Amino acid sequence: MSGESRLYTFSQETKDKLRKFRLSTSRAKDPQAVIYLIDKTTMEIKQTDTEVYKSMTELSDELPDNSPRYVLLSYPLTMASGRLSVPYVMINYLPPTCSQEMRMLYAGAKELLRNQSEVSRIIEIDSADDLEEIEERLKGEE
Repeated sequence: MSGESRLYTFSQETKDKLRKFRLSTSRAKDPQAVIYLIDKTTMEIKQTDTEVYKSMTELSDELPDNSPRYVLLSYPLTMASGRLSVPYVMINYLPPTCSQEMRMLYAGAKELLRNQSEVSRIIEIDSADDLEEIEERLKGEE
């Protein structure tokens, strides 16, 4: 067992939510995203609220200016080849204005959440505005 898995925790409810979200988004027609944070007091990784965001603008508005967040995103798109793809990714949102302590906290849990959520890859962003180009970044990985 790695040090990260002892330091950070997931409640059973969070594990169930992660699994349900992953399974329910694979056939979705619209983008779907949920936001996760680390509770600094308990070191628990959990969903910020029950909201499932379907718009990148709404999602962008919900990301704080000075605190990191993880976003799990399922984004249906049609590739240049005409094939429908539904990438399931984790966005590691790390604004430049967040403290070094928060950067270290989120860096330590990144792979743990990646494994628990079973995303295909991690996309790093440092500005909520980067979400506007997320489709291009996802298509660039075809």
